[in-house]
Amino acid sequence: MKTFVPVENGDTLQAVRGVLRRILESGQVEALMVPLRTPAGTVMPALVTDPALLDQADPLAPVYPVNAARALGWMTQREPRGRIGAVMRSCEMRAMIELVKLKQACVDCITLISVDCAGTYDVPVYLDAVAQPDNLLWPLLFDDPLASGSNGGPALRDACQMCERPVYDEAQVVVQLLGHDLAKGFSVVLPDEMAGALNWAPASDADGRRAMVDKLVAQRTARRDAVLCETRDKLNSGRPGEGLQTLFAACIRCHNCMTACPICYCKTCLFKGPVFDHDPIQYMTWAKRKGALRLPSDTMLFHLTRLNHMALSCIGCGACTSVCPVDIPVGRVFRAVGGNVQSVFDYVPGFNPQELLPLVAFQAEEWQEVGE
Repeated sequence: MKTFVPVENGDTLQAVRGVLRRILESGQVEALMVPLRTPAGTVMPALVTDPALLDQADPLAPVYPVNAARALGWMTQREPRGRIGAVMRSCEMRAMIELVKLKQACVDCITLISVDCAGTYDVPVYLDAVAQPDNLLWPLLFDDPLASGSNGGPALRDACQMCERPVYDEAQVVVQLLGHDLAKGFSVVLPDEMAGALNWAPASDADGRRAMVDKLVAQRTARRDAVLCETRDKLNSGRPGEGLQTLFAACIRCHNCMTACPICYCKTCLFKGPVFDHDPIQYMTWAKRKGALRLPSDTMLFHLTRLNHMALSCIGCGACTSVCPVDIPVGRVFRAVGGNVQSVFDYVPGFNPQELLPLVAFQAEEWQEVGE
């Protein structure tokens, strides 16, 4: 069912909080995982059971400290588990679905609540912007998402500039913001049973969401295609493997990209064990054999292993790029390689948790289809 939520005094955020508060207070869920403002000024996911604390909730804040699917996966892997309502953006929703397919999460006890996303900023950019009086950033983004970054404001995260899936309409509850006059109200789509429990009546509104989403998708798809074409050209430049080495040349093997990636789930990671704690003499042996040894070593093996593990399920959230201390475009590389792999299998990650991953679903004719 679709209903319309009016906004009083132009306070859209308060109206969104009211929707979440009613869902929690009605007993539809025991807790809400929702972005919460911190004393430091940023916004982080938090598990809220006290409706009064939703006054600090800010699911509209355009900041991306972490992909919340990572935390939600931890909370749903084993039983017993509570009934949680998870308020997330599209990329977080898609990451959660991939974790379900990888047997690293469960959505049976989760009410997925998606919120339209007009784009986000990295934490330092967001904190600098909101330090200015009355600057919340999100009203500007939703007023004209097509002008984001070109209207004198800060540039969106690289991944957001080429995000072709800014909405996730497959969630149980969808807070529809794009295309609405948010000073007046917005739409919410939710199951009939839940709407009845909340005493919400059906309502249609003449919003322009579909048209706005289509325009935004077209703009960002064009950006994506240009960026990934450039990235693939760099990957294919020089001798085999040389382009990849060039892109990752600055890597310091900090493992930040692996830590931030919501799909990187291995409990026992090869790169966190003693395998690469080489004997001192081994470095001398390699240096003498090659004439010079790059330090820290094994960086290319690290990235190639991650690509092998993650490329098929990469949902393009860009968390890896955001946390890289040396500004390697990790997300661009993963999207470029992942896009090639996904197209081979005609696979779109992040949808339909019942759909098996191509690499674990045998099809007798699939290799003939790709020319093998």
